[in-house]
Amino acid sequence: MSVYKIIEIVGTSEHSWEEAAKLAVETASKSLKDLRVAEVTKCDMKIEDGKVKAYRARVSVSFKYQPS
Repeated sequence: MSVYKIIEIVGTSEHSWEEAAKLAVETASKSLKDLRVAEVTKCDMKIEDGKVKAYRARVSVSFKYQPS
């Protein structure tokens, strides 16, 4: 049996939600070990002067819990 912890992270991109989500997961994987599943839970955009400036993806990621 295993136990997993779930956290929420947000990635941003000037190009797309997909890139924002990918960046969030790749960045998280540098400090979190054993990432298992990622789920995009929300997408939104940053708007300035009526134009889209950034895409943001909120991602829930799970990783194997290993107590200290």
